[in-house]
Amino acid sequence: MDAAAIDRALASCEAALAQRGRIGLGRLGFWMAVAAVKRERALIERYAERIARVDREAFVRATPLVMPAWMGVALGSAGTAAGVALVALAPFLPEALGARDRLPLAEIAYLAGAGALVGTTHSLAHWVVGRLVGIRFTHVFSKLMPPQPGFKTDYASYLRTPARSRAWMHASGALVSKVIPFLVAALAAARGAAPWAVSVLLALGILQLVTDVTLSTRASDWKRFRREMRFAR
Repeated sequence: MDAAAIDRALASCEAALAQRGRIGLGRLGFWMAVAAVKRERALIERYAERIARVDREAFVRATPLVMPAWMGVALGSAGTAAGVALVALAPFLPEALGARDRLPLAEIAYLAGAGALVGTTHSLAHWVVGRLVGIRFTHVFSKLMPPQPGFKTDYASYLRTPARSRAWMHASGALVSKVIPFLVAALAAARGAAPWAVSVLLALGILQLVTDVTLSTRASDWKRFRREMRFAR
């Protein structure tokens, strides 16, 4: 795709955005244009801001739940802090007496803490690594069904970042969230948690690995990682 074809594709997207409603960028050639731009540094400098404007407007129109990026950082940090606190306090929680059975507060805290950490650190890892390599973020967003929170990149800064760094930004969330269940399981086992709780944590970690292999390589973070690594070659 040469510069003239890129111009035509972007002009088609801009014309569609001048109308109301959602648009399909793919059918207008937007992502083919983006791929062509990624292959040449001169094209990145020429088209980065224009691509970013189209991408951002189409994203806002198509996404039902959108907030400023700083709100996502604040909420994610609070959730991560809560998860860390639950895991740290778990061994000090006494078993409270219920009506008939003892309530395993420590095990519940380990499981709740792991859940909070898995749910919040994935997107935060993308944000942290992205900021370290020079990528900016404009929004935090989520689909409604199923809920899938994430940070929206500023595509101009994304394009100007080296492809290998872009790839590791995509991989960072998956790597962090996959480590957490095994780390919490090891801590729980070392501190004498019930075997069933350790087993649940290990099962959560294994389930995430399976979904990464079967789904993420085709439709999510690892697919994007592989795509950007191809541009790095």
